[in-house]
Amino acid sequence: MSWAPSRTSSKIRAFRYSLPILGVATLFPLVLILSYWAFGATSFWRLIRLRNPALHHSNGQHMNQPQSTLDWDLSVTETAATWDWQRTTIPNNAHVHGFTVFDNIYLRNGTFYVVTEDAADLPPIERLLSRPLERKPGVDTTPTNEQLQFITPGEAESVLGTRLTHIQGFTVIIYDPSQFMKHFYHWFGEIILGTWRVYSHLLLPHPSSTASPLPFPQRFILPFISNEEWRDRSGMDGPLMRAAFPEAAIQQATYWEDLKKLGTTVAFERIILVNRSAAHRHPFSGLWFKMIAGTMNVSAPQDFWNPVRMSLWRNILTPEFIAYNISNPSSLPLVTYISRQGSGRRLTAEDHDALIVALGDLAMQGVCEVQIAVMEKMSLVEQIELVSRSTILLGVHGNGLTHQLWMPPSSRSTVIEIFIPNGYVFDYEILARNMGHRHYAIWNDTFLTYPEGTYHQGVKYPDGFHGATIPVHAETIARIIRERLAG
Repeated sequence: MSWAPSRTSSKIRAFRYSLPILGVATLFPLVLILSYWAFGATSFWRLIRLRNPALHHSNGQHMNQPQSTLDWDLSVTETAATWDWQRTTIPNNAHVHGFTVFDNIYLRNGTFYVVTEDAADLPPIERLLSRPLERKPGVDTTPTNEQLQFITPGEAESVLGTRLTHIQGFTVIIYDPSQFMKHFYHWFGEIILGTWRVYSHLLLPHPSSTASPLPFPQRFILPFISNEEWRDRSGMDGPLMRAAFPEAAIQQATYWEDLKKLGTTVAFERIILVNRSAAHRHPFSGLWFKMIAGTMNVSAPQDFWNPVRMSLWRNILTPEFIAYNISNPSSLPLVTYISRQGSGRRLTAEDHDALIVALGDLAMQGVCEVQIAVMEKMSLVEQIELVSRSTILLGVHGNGLTHQLWMPPSSRSTVIEIFIPNGYVFDYEILARNMGHRHYAIWNDTFLTYPEGTYHQGVKYPDGFHGATIPVHAETIARIIRERLAG
């Protein structure tokens, strides 16, 4: 049988052969559309899941990863998910009554929440903070659940929800009214110094470290302070804070109220919670009657204060001044006498004059350089320049001795504090011990100084403690200066 052409037309045959080509051409755009849709849906759900650093999925997948700006801006979370909250911890046990470093602590409607499996492993609430009331006889500052609560991870979602506002970095929260803030000594000598000592405990176990790698605070929050009521009358605290912590914001009550009005849970990466009433519950407070007393029981690296001092120097003093007057001081050490003769608590006129003569004799004999400083008549820069190159700081008990914070420590650095005979308080001795300066208390022609581990017994305010007739024997002062500078 011979072959014959098929009845199928040439057009039909052409269609059959072209069908595979036509199918690919038709399906290719469809494949692209489906792929794009799948990728977009995946990206969308990735965004909806909001990788939250305060939370982890219950399946154990780690969620604490770097995030994009868009991730941080999103406030949508998986409401159906079960979250495993990051636990609140006290790193390296950096805590003493009234000064506590917390990692991963939460705030909602003005109440702190500590997320932990066992609250017994953490300090009790009364050692952490108090009700923010002024310390007066008959006023009960015992904290309640309105200030802080311990909750378990299982309770966290029902109490805190899953909408979080994140505050990163290191935050100092001074949980007090303004009663004792408005004073140079109470602010810098207690609140800031105590904060930095406890915070510096995180550097251990490397006690030889003198250059702190710890990040500086990004913000100070004063929840119960309005209208700049934390500032002192002499105008020191504000500008010195800007110099010591130039990148830190100082936020007051309006900021705290803003956080409450957000209606979310605020998650702090790291804070130190500072509270005066809680600090005074430490046993040492009954001996020294100072907010900072308990912090003396917290170990810290030698010269832990150096980063703060150096920051203030760099932001107030010129590099040339630091290089020539501090880093390479002259052969003659500087003795600075802070005169209080224009204030209420001061020396008798005769003894003040005799002290000026005795100090002048030391200068004439080449023992030291002497400066007589009336701080209230000096500019801020002049005050810092003077104390930053001083070796010995001398004066009647008073606010000016707080400036020893900016005096460099050395084997000869000394603070000489003049009291009415038999009077004694620990304000500036505690500062000297923190700074590494030797402290002398002067009772007219008698002096008291205590080596490490020993202390004066008790606080005494005899008649005339704040008076204008405090005596001092000038030759006793001169002898101490000679002995200290000869060492």
